[in-house]
Amino acid sequence: MKYVIGIDLGTSAVKSVLVDQKGTVIGEHSEAYPLSRPQPGWSEQNPEDWVKGTLTSLRRLMEGTGIEASMIDGISFSGQMHGLVLVDSEGTVLRPAMLWNDTRTTAQCRRIESTLGPKLLEIARNRALEGFTLPKILWVQENEPELLSQAYQFLLPKDYVRYRLTGDYAMDYSDAAGTLLLDVGSKQWSAEIAAAFNLPISLFPRLVESFESTGTLLPEIAEVSGLLPTTQVFAGGADNACGALGAGILGEGRTMCSIGTSGVVLSYETNKDLNLEGKVHFFNHGEKDAYYIMGVTLAAGHSLNWFKETFAADKSFDELLNGVDSIPAGSAGLLFTPYIVGERTPHPDADIRGSFIGMDSGHTQSHFARAVLEGITFSLRESIEIVRESGKEITEIVAIGGGAKNEAWLQMQADIFNASIVKLESEQGPAMGAAMLAAYGSGWFSSLGECADAFIRQAGRYTPNPEQATLYNELFSLYQEVYGATRELNKKLAAYRK
Repeated sequence: MKYVIGIDLGTSAVKSVLVDQKGTVIGEHSEAYPLSRPQPGWSEQNPEDWVKGTLTSLRRLMEGTGIEASMIDGISFSGQMHGLVLVDSEGTVLRPAMLWNDTRTTAQCRRIESTLGPKLLEIARNRALEGFTLPKILWVQENEPELLSQAYQFLLPKDYVRYRLTGDYAMDYSDAAGTLLLDVGSKQWSAEIAAAFNLPISLFPRLVESFESTGTLLPEIAEVSGLLPTTQVFAGGADNACGALGAGILGEGRTMCSIGTSGVVLSYETNKDLNLEGKVHFFNHGEKDAYYIMGVTLAAGHSLNWFKETFAADKSFDELLNGVDSIPAGSAGLLFTPYIVGERTPHPDADIRGSFIGMDSGHTQSHFARAVLEGITFSLRESIEIVRESGKEITEIVAIGGGAKNEAWLQMQADIFNASIVKLESEQGPAMGAAMLAAYGSGWFSSLGECADAFIRQAGRYTPNPEQATLYNELFSLYQEVYGATRELNKKLAAYRK
């Protein structure tokens, strides 16, 4: 039996999974690392922590499974998107990595918009948001110019780790699409955007496919990790692209709903010329010459976690959600909007905040818990509706993440989205997608689709209840009114959030 390893480099930890040729997960291991917030709005990590965590995770994975290193055909990566790593000509990191959730770059976003105008959406297909990489590079350009002058390459998090493992500089298209520097349709770095901000193209790493080999392990890395120097290392992809692979989103109309700390709706796309005017993200897929449309709810699972920790800290999530299925749809007139840290899709608004509307003395904790689930799901439906408006018919959605762990919530998603919800037998998310890239890159399958057929199995299906779907359709219209009704009020309240 042969095996591959998928490595998911997250914001709080790195996770590695060992998978056999049937897609069975033989073992997994996670290593946590710290997050630094030196100033309000800043979010940074030490890239060396990622490398140490990855090597420790690999070593313990190999020790824990007892699999011979000679049986590992290859490894690949999934990585947190957008984070900026600058290295000099010796490969030395010049400053802490600025992460996807670092929000110091509002001024740089406005500079991008005023400089590029409509060209930004024509070329990069995405709006200038604080999380993306180009605003971070411009912040360094304006505030730490001496460091940018020393930079040899800019890398994204997983690409830096892969460089340390192989000595090779590269970036795949799915991750490069989140930089605002890629011409997404033509799959080339945009010389026009680079020139507009006086950035040399030499700063940009070479572009590769997600399943492309980027070399083998350096001898000293192989020794520390417990693998062989001949182990193939494949480029990997952005976490959402790999999550899509791990959920089998590999065909026209295939759609995924992932509910973790944030929530993501992602749909497969082949039309490279599709331009949704920045209403949702448009990125390159891990599959060659494919794309995906993606909408984001910033506080999806985070809203539920906030509610539990604030109002039911003594309960487990299972205890908190026990009984929500006995509360009628609509939570007896109680509506929640999950804007507790601002919102991304369809309202890129840092000032908007959440609401409970319609509270009365008859509402219990279970009513509030159900309203939170409904509000998160309504927010995700806004992204689904944008995808539908592009001409896609969405009748089936694969659910992954925390939203796939509770049956009442799965049925709620079916009713609110008015689509069948599919639950997977084994859900490893982005780590499985990374393993699939290694499997395909190693020649196990003739296509990623064939790999998905072998690796991914359904465990359940939830179909919409017509009466519930009709009721939720009415409530969704009310939900959509809340943003406009509270936007100005929240802007005024922002002055009191100090």
